[in-house]
Amino acid sequence: MTITEPTTATGHPLDMTTEAEVGAVRDILDGSGLLGESIRWAFFAPEEPAKAEVLDHRPGTAPDRRFRVVLLDLATGTSRDVVVSVSHERVDSVHELDPATTGQPPIIDSEFVLIEEIVNANAECTEALRRRGLDPAMVRSVPLSAGVYDYPEEVGRRIVRSFGFRQDHPKDHAWAHPVDGLVAYVDLTRRVVTKVIDQRLLPVPAESGNYDDPEVTGPARTTLKPIEITQPEGPSFTVEGNHVQWEKWDLRIGFNEREGLTLHQISFDGRPIVYRASIAEMVVPYADPSPVRFWQNYFDCGEYMFARYADSLELGCDCVGEIHYTDAVIADDLGAPKTIRNAICMHEEDYGVLWKHSDLFTEARETRRQRRMVFSFFTPIGNYDYGFYWYLYLDGTIQCEVKATGILFTAAYPEEGNEYATEVAPGLGAPYHQHLFSARLDMTVDGTRNAVDEIEAQRVPMSEENPHGNAFRRARTRLTSESNAQRLADNSVGRTWHIVNPDKLNRFGNPVGYALRPEGQPALLADESSSIRARATFATRHLWVTRYDPAQRYPAGDFVNQNPGGDGLPRWTAADRNVDGEDIVVWHTFGPTHFPRPEDWPVMPVDYAGFTLKPVGFFDRNPTLDVPATGGAHCSSRDNGHVD
Repeated sequence: MTITEPTTATGHPLDMTTEAEVGAVRDILDGSGLLGESIRWAFFAPEEPAKAEVLDHRPGTAPDRRFRVVLLDLATGTSRDVVVSVSHERVDSVHELDPATTGQPPIIDSEFVLIEEIVNANAECTEALRRRGLDPAMVRSVPLSAGVYDYPEEVGRRIVRSFGFRQDHPKDHAWAHPVDGLVAYVDLTRRVVTKVIDQRLLPVPAESGNYDDPEVTGPARTTLKPIEITQPEGPSFTVEGNHVQWEKWDLRIGFNEREGLTLHQISFDGRPIVYRASIAEMVVPYADPSPVRFWQNYFDCGEYMFARYADSLELGCDCVGEIHYTDAVIADDLGAPKTIRNAICMHEEDYGVLWKHSDLFTEARETRRQRRMVFSFFTPIGNYDYGFYWYLYLDGTIQCEVKATGILFTAAYPEEGNEYATEVAPGLGAPYHQHLFSARLDMTVDGTRNAVDEIEAQRVPMSEENPHGNAFRRARTRLTSESNAQRLADNSVGRTWHIVNPDKLNRFGNPVGYALRPEGQPALLADESSSIRARATFATRHLWVTRYDPAQRYPAGDFVNQNPGGDGLPRWTAADRNVDGEDIVVWHTFGPTHFPRPEDWPVMPVDYAGFTLKPVGFFDRNPTLDVPATGGAHCSSRDNGHVD
């Protein structure tokens, strides 16, 4: 068996996955006796080479194309973590998981389709529904990750917990009708309900949540006039395979089902900045401590592989302008290749004023417009939809923005109220929760030896030196080890973190660098002794810095589903390695704490979260002085450098 596609024979180590490669992996696994009737693919992604190997790669040489597959046996619950080399047509490694200590593979589609059959076969569940006046056939069961609690009978078993939502007709959005006070615990391997908690009879909210029904929305507006975005000469960027160039930016893009869009080898004017950037994990912890809801904490990357559900983006709806789309290839549960058409959208867009000055003395009036290059994908996961956007700007700025929309996770709202939820419709509540994302930023600011300085404003007391009390200065603290590089944001002192290269100095004798500017929203709010805090320790700090290790990819560990905790960042940083002038990875936690509003129902307007990487001393002066003035019918004419 030989893969003849050029991306395997002479391509780049970070080329995107092809359908032929998925098929080749399946053939190798089958030939090695690792597949069978009850075996499903719970995870599939490229096994990227180590950084040094990629940086040393030369065009025309053949990279070793390797892929990682997690195989789950639905019949027994056993699972294997396998690495396959397509280039050498062999299985490189097989590791059987111990689910009691390392966690379970993610929940997969094959298990989603089983849940209603399992729940409806349980007499206690169906009787609980009938007590509520509900026909089980009208109730949609939603399997949700179980977490880890003090339940000895669940140790080592593949467990989900299931809520019900009444669906009045096939087009009815069932999220509007939660069947509250009732939850089923389900063993997916044995396909049985192990426990039913029937805490309280609560009315099922009746009001429709069908935001796509004219009877709910009313007549559409007729006042919005068309906006057309055109680039008569075409876009300013070029795409060859997954290699993108725009203005002075150069990078590669990638995609896998766990992280979604990844950016690689980002450089500006030939100078490296970030080797690899991704959203490596996210957790959505809920605040309702009731007996049926206390366990609600979802890791959408690690427990659900949320990017496998990425949307096929549509021009005019998801993206506007001169668009370049890129397909993404993943694998389904049976190991068949699945191509997500138009998974990644690339375009450039105007972003207002870049710089401007009208001078008092020379009467010069100059304006330049900012522009940014956009890389994005959108994925639904259950009720929520997330858009992930990476922006590159003309001035060397890198920005990540997450757009959260979709439908709130709902509950019944009792007459006496609920201090952990908002009433968003009559009798319908939306529990408080957080969306906490972990960005993995493998930094290479002008090289692989980097360090991190914490920068904050420092007040100066009144003294002989500061007699009028107006002074403040900048404090800089080098974060030298993994233990002291675990930090919280503090907007009261404008805390930022500068990733610098101590070996590369600018013309002022200072290390070149990039500033990580956090939003400064709350970190994980759960109690320090809680289960979710042990499992999502990454979310307890806004900043972590680790020594680069190619095996350390996911901040809550490789296998998050039913992982008892302590994996990922807390385990790695226990070594307390030196991070001062080393090859480092910066991990940044960000995201909103969501107290839902009535305006978020029945479908939520986009809420935004993100962070910025901004050059600080990386350039010796404004790097956009060469950006030309904008011409056109709506812009003033120019004469001898002056605007009339």
